[in-house]
Amino acid sequence: MLQTQDFFSALEAARRPKHGGGHPFSRAWAAGELDRARLGDWAVQHFHYIDPIPQQFAQLFARLPDLDARQHLLENLLGEEMPACPEKRHPDLLRKFARACGVDDGRVLGAEAAGEILPTTRAMRAWIWELASIRHIAEACAGIMVALEGQLPTLYPGYLAAMRRMGFSDDELEFFIVHIEGDTEHAHVGLELTARYATTPALQQQAIAAVRASAAMRYSMLDGILSSVSGRDAD
Repeated sequence: MLQTQDFFSALEAARRPKHGGGHPFSRAWAAGELDRARLGDWAVQHFHYIDPIPQQFAQLFARLPDLDARQHLLENLLGEEMPACPEKRHPDLLRKFARACGVDDGRVLGAEAAGEILPTTRAMRAWIWELASIRHIAEACAGIMVALEGQLPTLYPGYLAAMRRMGFSDDELEFFIVHIEGDTEHAHVGLELTARYATTPALQQQAIAAVRASAAMRYSMLDGILSSVSGRDAD
């Protein structure tokens, strides 16, 4: 068994080779090279990916054996759904950003019927369902909370800076701001829960592999978006 801090380091290292911040689409975004139309295309795909996250978290919540673990995930789930303030639901904040990019709700909500959802986006969404409902709990915590939520506090600040220079308001950028504020804690909880449930050397390795897979899936989703909006493959 890896010691706890060594295990944490291995989990975090597993997301680095395919960290979304290194993707050409992300680099172009942070450099201010993407116009609103391309950011709107990203929002359409990202909405399809994140729209079922509350249900996915609920699926994982039902599988957790420990009360404190369920409470941590419930807090995360409520942060997604915002029952006391429904207009602040994360998918709805993303639709607000899409509108600021010139994409109306009809296109976002009708993208499935219009055949606009990319295969790589579908694969990303399906992978989260697999983690939440089928994979070992240690893999789920690692693949969702460590690999994906753990990227956003380092990924989104560069996006924010570029979009503020483009003239977006903080209200229009609320989707990104709330993730920077919340996901640092979610990633830390994810590390702790992964360590709790990865009780054998084999499970530790499966959890590390889940981080690597999730990072690669997100990178592949960005490949698909970049290819779609630019007509060329990612470098």
